[in-house]
Amino acid sequence: MVRPVLLGPWRAAWIAGALAAAGTAVPAVGQAPVTVAAFLARTSALKAKGFAALFSPELKALRDLGAAAGAEYRARLAQERAAGRPSSCPPAKVKIGSDQFLAHLESYPAPARERTTLSMAVADLFVRTWPCR
Repeated sequence: MVRPVLLGPWRAAWIAGALAAAGTAVPAVGQAPVTVAAFLARTSALKAKGFAALFSPELKALRDLGAAAGAEYRARLAQERAAGRPSSCPPAKVKIGSDQFLAHLESYPAPARERTTLSMAVADLFVRTWPCR
């Protein structure tokens, strides 16, 4: 007789969270890009958890989405620099805080949030913060 393995609630929640994070951290090929509206909705849901949000796998998933959008812009910026037409001129090391990033996303009007991707918003942030002069 095969006995089923019972997982405690902590382990089951961790496995479910890890699977969810693995599925949402990096968009799959052919999957629609994340919009500013979707990202803000996910951050609002996470903020509603209060202190428990620090332990939520959604926090890492959102950070990964932001990092992926930043990496996409860095790659685009490298191509623009090689062509001699950079869209922004940030310093070598850039650190954007979550408050600054969320404030930028919240600055978009509601209708624009639905059609603006996270990657477009990151590019806009860099262009506004570090314009080339």
